[in-house]
Amino acid sequence: MDDLEIRHFLEAALLAAGRPLNVDQLQKLFDGRSAPDKSDIRNTLQALTDEYEDRGITIVEVASGFRIQVKASVAERLHTLWEDRPPRYSRALFETLALVAYRQPITRGEIEEIRGVSVRANIVRALLERDWVRVVGHRDVPGRPEMFGTTKAFLDYFGLKKLDDLPPLADLADWESLRVQLDLPEVDEDQAGDVPEGDDLPTLYPEIGAEEDLVVSDWPDPADSAG
Repeated sequence: MDDLEIRHFLEAALLAAGRPLNVDQLQKLFDGRSAPDKSDIRNTLQALTDEYEDRGITIVEVASGFRIQVKASVAERLHTLWEDRPPRYSRALFETLALVAYRQPITRGEIEEIRGVSVRANIVRALLERDWVRVVGHRDVPGRPEMFGTTKAFLDYFGLKKLDDLPPLADLADWESLRVQLDLPEVDEDQAGDVPEGDDLPTLYPEIGAEEDLVVSDWPDPADSAG
């Protein structure tokens, strides 16, 4: 294969996969003797990224590999193409997730101590089911509470290659800065306050939403816009 054929092949592979592919996976898609070196694959992916500079799509490298996705600048105008409504999450859920990301490994009790409020079991379950967090061990104290850490799926969802790519966060009060840097939707501050029992939010996990939660508006999962 010449360079142009390799470029076209890699482009087609990323579009067909619909999920991130790492360099090893991409290399294995080629016929044995025609497989380019890993460095050549990376160079070709960079060339494609440069080629997409003025287009509505781009190639990003996340924890699981490379993927083609719609640029954020046009994604909002394309939301009608996605049949499934994206899930709605509360600010309390994202504050809990932020603490796991920045302070991991961390226990539920430690999260409650920092936030000053209890962490509902439903929030922890939602994060586990979404595969954004996982149990990474147990704290060596009485009761041996579970310690939580983030997953590769968490990095993929937020377009991060590694935890070091997380934006700096001085403290939990710096939520607005984190929201902007991770391209999260705006939070409606008018919805602050307790939510009555039984008056749950319309979320993927309907039981989430009591406590002092603020509703986070809808936005598409980046994976939905991947090729």
